[in-house]
Amino acid sequence: MSQKNKFVYAFEQFGRSFLLPVSVLPGAGIIKGIGTAFSNSDTLKMFPVLQNQIFQFIMKFFITLGDTAFNHLPIIFAVGVAVGLAKREKGSAALSGVLGFIVLHSVLNFLLVQSHSLVDTSKLSSAEAKLAMANAMQTKVMGIQTLDLSVFGGIIVGVVVFFVHRWAVKKQLPALIGFFSGPRFVPIVTIVAMAFVSVILFFIWPPIQQGISVMSVFILKSGPLGTFLYGLVERALLPFGLHHGLNWPVRTTELGGTWTINGERVVGTINAYLASLADPNITSIDPSITRFNGGKFVYFMFGLSGAAYAMYKTADPKKRKVVGSLLFAAAGTAFLTGITEPIEFTFLFVAPILYIAHAFMAGTALLVMHLLGAGVATPTGHGFINLIIYGVLQGPKTHWWLVFIVGVPCFILYYYVFRLLILKFNLKTPGREDSDEVKLSSKKEAREKLGVTINQVGQDNSNNDLHPEDQALLNSGTAMKTIPDSPEGIYQQALGLIAAHGGPDNIEEVNACITRLRINVKDKAQVDKDTIVHQLGALGFAENDMQMQSIYGAHANVLKMEIQDILGMEE
Repeated sequence: MSQKNKFVYAFEQFGRSFLLPVSVLPGAGIIKGIGTAFSNSDTLKMFPVLQNQIFQFIMKFFITLGDTAFNHLPIIFAVGVAVGLAKREKGSAALSGVLGFIVLHSVLNFLLVQSHSLVDTSKLSSAEAKLAMANAMQTKVMGIQTLDLSVFGGIIVGVVVFFVHRWAVKKQLPALIGFFSGPRFVPIVTIVAMAFVSVILFFIWPPIQQGISVMSVFILKSGPLGTFLYGLVERALLPFGLHHGLNWPVRTTELGGTWTINGERVVGTINAYLASLADPNITSIDPSITRFNGGKFVYFMFGLSGAAYAMYKTADPKKRKVVGSLLFAAAGTAFLTGITEPIEFTFLFVAPILYIAHAFMAGTALLVMHLLGAGVATPTGHGFINLIIYGVLQGPKTHWWLVFIVGVPCFILYYYVFRLLILKFNLKTPGREDSDEVKLSSKKEAREKLGVTINQVGQDNSNNDLHPEDQALLNSGTAMKTIPDSPEGIYQQALGLIAAHGGPDNIEEVNACITRLRINVKDKAQVDKDTIVHQLGALGFAENDMQMQSIYGAHANVLKMEIQDILGMEE
């Protein structure tokens, strides 16, 4: 396989690992969106009937359920990416993902305390504490006050765990501490690796945040061009969780603008919008108030739906039913509630060129709505539910109909742009993967993609032999060595064990406990016990029915994984 193909393959695997955590979001988004829409104070004022205690209890319960996923999205990504990228021992990868995430934020908290940078919230109300932490780009994660890395922090952890896992999972430690070899070694190394990564992030993240603040001021002061740039940059920052540093000041501070409404000075776009809705003398809302807001309804509701439809139409026809359930649920979440992460993350890392196109079209949607004089906005959630509440029900002063007039062409634009890019560059969006199913790649698929012929254990392999080099070593008998101390030696020892157990056709299952390599065979008469003990370094040998048990101490698990790799066996 060429270097280019290896890079493409690795990037596809990286992108596909995001499907696991992303699959959690559509359902959680719809549940939270419904709860939020029917329990906020403005909705209750307009529809007093919704103030029923039982109904409000249910709506608040919905919000809690939705927040369970969205408030812990970073750790979900840390575990999801680590598990998605790991080729074996996924349980070890998952544990290391959780541990690495805790280490990251614990170390950042320690460094903030030691550098006297931690915002003191002990004497502040909940709202004041959130504002103070937001201004300092800090937040609380699992009860730990830390830097606000958002989902990006989880992705960093997942990637670090992947590299640690790949290196450490087969490491054989000295006999004295041999118990900690293999999968047990991964979490230990993860602690050390994430400590170093955390220190690096502590120093590089503040300059990144400062650069964003400077860029934000420039965008806000540059007229219609600034409206376009705002939409472009805001979407570009979303994957890193840095879009809050752009949105929060615009919505609530003078950076968003200053207006005099009903004789009072109002700062921030959302404050000005709500004040404009409450002023009966205002018959048309100033589009300068909503220029960073109104266009979001267009691409949240219509644009991303067009993107989902394009991915659906370009998917393999055999996979469309499965693909449709993922894409349309994610698009429905964006359309109804304005929560876009499920659909955006579906293509963000699998095909980043689509996300770049999305960012440009999002900026264009904001610009067009600004130039047309749209006056519709919402405090949060640019979906259909909030469009009804904050747009349609507020009357003609919001010019809410522009959302639909611009939205339909936006749907078409997104559809054709996504379709063109997917087909032109053969992007591996959902349903276009090389595998037969819409799922994470298995070890078997990975080996096939690397051009390695796989022996199917327990089946007729007359036309599906081992890799020629593997077969040659098996036939020569040169693989039968004592305990090795190098990857090449482990590989040869594993080949020797395969031969000593009657070859691939005789092996049904390979497993290991703490000290024993356990291989289930079809015919135990073909097993060469003497070779296993005297030439292949086993400390002892036992059998339990058709299961052959070779005692190798902590080295047993390393041999298990090597044999599984050679035979193309799944965990």
